[in-house]
Amino acid sequence: MKFILARKGRMTQVFDESGRVYAGTVVMAGPVVVTQVKGKEGKDGYAAVQVGFEEQKLARVNKPELGHTKGVGYKFLKEFRMDAGDLEVGSTITADTFAEGDTVVISSTSKGHGFSGVVKRHGFHGGPRSHGQKHSEREAGSIGGGGRAGGRVAKGMRMAGRMGNDRVTIKNLKVLKINAATGEMIISGAIPGAPGALVEILSM
Repeated sequence: MKFILARKGRMTQVFDESGRVYAGTVVMAGPVVVTQVKGKEGKDGYAAVQVGFEEQKLARVNKPELGHTKGVGYKFLKEFRMDAGDLEVGSTITADTFAEGDTVVISSTSKGHGFSGVVKRHGFHGGPRSHGQKHSEREAGSIGGGGRAGGRVAKGMRMAGRMGNDRVTIKNLKVLKINAATGEMIISGAIPGAPGALVEILSM
């Protein structure tokens, strides 16, 4: 199993040898440093590898975390459930761990849209754009009544509310290009999150 953390960048296009074009997203991957290795036999009771990504000013890191990371501050500490294999504390993982053509799973936090109405959040059409309308073009309309749910609002009703800012995972994306010198990777398609968002890349 291969894994790395990255920052999302811009979108671009990649042409293959036959001239076919693929949409892709550029990510700045790694390097990440192994900060802890957990095993099923230890006190944790499960196998995992914890890594640190992007060094941070020591003044911004609390003392327990500094003790845990041996005096090095990181902006992000993430854990991947897997057997460590030959990885040990202090090992560095870079973009060249992956190869072009690898199938990967991408996880990130989607863009936040705040409190959104039903037209934006659920794709409702709104009310009719005709005579007699005043303030109800983008309203939800009726949400039930005595005939539908006994005069109450049924659970799961699609209504206005907070939209986005959720953890989203996309499977079966491909690594189109890798630049090991700069750490840039191009992943096929669009991946969740705003530019600069933290991205988890995992290959089985």
